[in-house]
Order: sequence, then structure tokens, then C-alpha cells
Amino acid sequence: MTENTVSTEDKFTADVSTFRNDALHRYELHVGGKLAVEVRFVDKPGHVDFIDTQTAEEFQGQDLAKVLVHFALDDVVAAGKRIIPHDPFTAGYLRHHEVYTQCIDWPEEAAPKLLGT
Repeated sequence: MTENTVSTEDKFTADVSTFRNDALHRYELHVGGKLAVEVRFVDKPGHVDFIDTQTAEEFQGQDLAKVLVHFALDDVVAAGKRIIPHDPFTAGYLRHHEVYTQCIDWPEEAAPKLLGT
């Protein structure tokens, strides 16, 4: 039998919500009802262009932006669209998470460097 325990090092907050706000063209992560992180995007036919990620000052350093970017990327892939990472934070996340490789259209300025080039 396994038991789920919470370590004193875990900083999980049950009052976290993520969603896509189409009216404001952004994904949002809220903590306790406060907007903590937003990822702005442009929805294009067949693509979603990620353009900016912002974390509210009081929530910085908690890796919440990674949580929201993961949610946003999964949402785009589930919709059958491709990812364009103009946002430096999203591009950095994608460089470390190869699961999305087949769904990315790298803009020239954000493309990962190939060995030998």
C-alpha cells in the first residue's frame, strides 16, 4: 500500500487555478483569486504565437510561470495547433521540454542553435 504524504518542503497551494482568457488574449494563473502569472498570445489560424510572460512581483521565484506555460502549451497541442515561441520565457521552457518538439515553429530569432553552425 502506498501513502501520499506532503513534505514540509512542498509549497503546494490548493487555491491555484489556470485558464485561457480569450477576451484578453492570455492564459492566466490565479493564486487565492489574485492574478499571479499571465502568458500573452496571438491566436492565428493553425498557430498560437506566445509573445510575453509576466509574473506579479509577489509571486516571483515560485516557478508558477512554468506551471502556466505548461498548461498553455498543452492547451495549444490539444487544440491541434502549432506553437510559435516569440516569448523568451516560453522559448526557454520549450528548449528544456522536448515533448513539444514536433509542435513548434521556431521564429528565426528564437530558434535553438544547432551544433556545428
